[in-house]
Amino acid sequence: MELARPEWMWFLLLAPAVGGLAALAWRRRLRAIAVWSSRGLWGRLVPGFDVARLRFSVVALVAAALFTVLALTQPRWGQSEQHIERQGIDIVFVLDTSLSMATQDLQPSRLWVAQTLIRQLAQRLPGHRVALVQAEGDGVVMAPLTADAAILDLLLDAVQPGSLPTPGTELAPALRRAAELFGEGEGTHRAMVVFSDGEDHGKGTQEIADELSEAGILVHTVGVGTLEGMPFFPAPLPEETEQEYHRDEGGNVVVSRLIEANLELLARATGGVYLRATSAGTSVEPLFDAIESMERRGYGAETIERLEERFQWPLGLAILALALHLGRSPFSGREGL
Repeated sequence: MELARPEWMWFLLLAPAVGGLAALAWRRRLRAIAVWSSRGLWGRLVPGFDVARLRFSVVALVAAALFTVLALTQPRWGQSEQHIERQGIDIVFVLDTSLSMATQDLQPSRLWVAQTLIRQLAQRLPGHRVALVQAEGDGVVMAPLTADAAILDLLLDAVQPGSLPTPGTELAPALRRAAELFGEGEGTHRAMVVFSDGEDHGKGTQEIADELSEAGILVHTVGVGTLEGMPFFPAPLPEETEQEYHRDEGGNVVVSRLIEANLELLARATGGVYLRATSAGTSVEPLFDAIESMERRGYGAETIERLEERFQWPLGLAILALALHLGRSPFSGREGL
């Protein structure tokens, strides 16, 4: 046997207190009668009074309080088997980690905001399978599809801007790697969520959008950054190190801006949702609603053993004890007071 809410056991101390208060109330009542009448007149003033019945009434009240507390602890015993079919959606998060994601037009950086929003969304989607793909000049699978969303939290801490061997920003390779994680099959239970500032040095956005649309994969996109943008550093260095902003071949400072066109194209072509993120406080509700409305697939059934809830027994005894308390008066006939 086990108790689901053992903290309620402390309230068992209230049961004797309830009995004490009830006994004290009857004692004061009988003393009040004794003040203005002699013992010989009690048969007329309090007809049918019986001390044994009074004690029984108090004990029944204590028992009702005792069993009520026991019911609140939710006792469980007796094993039972339950067959559960797991159903959910396959979701692959694609995170752009190019150097432009270190731009600080969002504080403390675009990448940090994207990491925070992925964590928020993953926490709100328990029961689904999630995966993480890192995107720069190439796509790297950080985590395959798994029901353990906590692993994403650990991997996101290790992601740094410009950390992949192939520099640059090209979403198509990462999106193809993400699509491979779904495996063979069809159905509307597959979704990607792409977090990027939209900069794409490749030219395959329309092509990959068509491929994903034909495969029935929904792509939701999140544009991270501002339209005004700002310069960024060519490589992440310690804060105390003097750095110069990234420059192009002509020596001009490069300003990184949010480019929404590529991200909107991906979302529109596949029937997904586009969301602009301007801070870590951006609501992910539109993405959550869109994903939750998708068709689920079965991941297989499993059998679990658990203890049966037995709170009904003490609850029933509590009701019975309370009924005896209310129905068995200390007076065998009518109550005289």
